[in-house]
Amino acid sequence: MADIILDVEVRERTGSGGAREIRNAGKLPGILYGGDKAPVPIAVNLNAFRKALATGKLNGHLVTLKYGKETQKVIAKSIDFHPVTDVPIHFDLYRVDEHAEIKISVPVHFKNHELSPGLKKGAALNIAIHELEILVPADHIPEDIIVDLTGLEIGQSVHVSDLKLPSDVKAHVAGSEVVASVTASGASKSEDAAAADTAEA
Repeated sequence: MADIILDVEVRERTGSGGAREIRNAGKLPGILYGGDKAPVPIAVNLNAFRKALATGKLNGHLVTLKYGKETQKVIAKSIDFHPVTDVPIHFDLYRVDEHAEIKISVPVHFKNHELSPGLKKGAALNIAIHELEILVPADHIPEDIIVDLTGLEIGQSVHVSDLKLPSDVKAHVAGSEVVASVTASGASKSEDAAAADTAEA
């Protein structure tokens, strides 16, 4: 994955007035915090930020912050969007040692729906965990956690302990937590009832 670089500047003015001034200049206000240093108000070109965001590799991933000739590894911790236009209006960056273990949430995705007998019968996949909180070295954050649905029958569940995580990734939630379950829907119940009636006949 190509390294994302955010070329930032330090904001002189803070508060709502300073943020408005930054946005009017086509920039996005943010805060750099974490580590043993004080928070620093920063700004980045809005268009450059939106391009980085469009890659899907920005929020929650290790990126390089560039200030003049200095560079530093950071994690994009949160991004606030305008409720109507969906344009970014503020962001937070967190200083990290790229080899240090951090706690972060990554998306959970599912594959092989067609290989689940329960889903093929019309059952529903109920997802309990859409993002899994993990402990991982900052430079090895996975893009996502993949859950294989192969063989899952109606009534069966996938637990955190069932997940095949990379060797340097640890779940930060109990292994007994349910990630997703295959539950009977109206269609699958009707199908089962019809099958039972046929068997009795």
